Amino acid sequence: MTIGLDYTFWIQIANFLFLIFVLNVLLYKPVMGILEKRKEQIEGAEREIKELNLTIEQKEARYEEKLRLAKNDALEQKKEIVREGSEAAKGILDAARAEIPKMVEQFEAKVSKEVGEARRILREQSENIAMEIAEKVMGRSIK
Repeated sequence: MTIGLDYTFWIQIANFLFLIFVLNVLLYKPVMGILEKRKEQIEGAEREIKELNLTIEQKEARYEEKLRLAKNDALEQKKEIVREGSEAAKGILDAARAEIPKMVEQFEAKVSKEVGEARRILREQSENIAMEIAEKVMGRSIK
């Protein structure tokens, strides 16, 4: 049996080419167009994600810098407050040290006055006691 090439062969080839053309127009090109649009959307979304990540990193860096500056400012304020407190304490201590000699002088004056008064009272009492003892020993009034 031999295969002959007759007009049906040419019809099938034409039918095949027509089918390729129709499928290309109706199926292949629309599907490829949809796939291309989808690829472009994915690439656009990836670019947007990269831009957003970059923006986030920049904002995070600015936030970290502001946080670092705020911490430094707080530390400086703390040092200033401690320094002012130390100076105020020094002022209070200096004032107290300046008051101490005055207070000691007042205390010494008060003690001297009280000692003088006590000596006067003791002298008077000792004279009275001495007189009473002398009167009892002598048995008569000395005045």
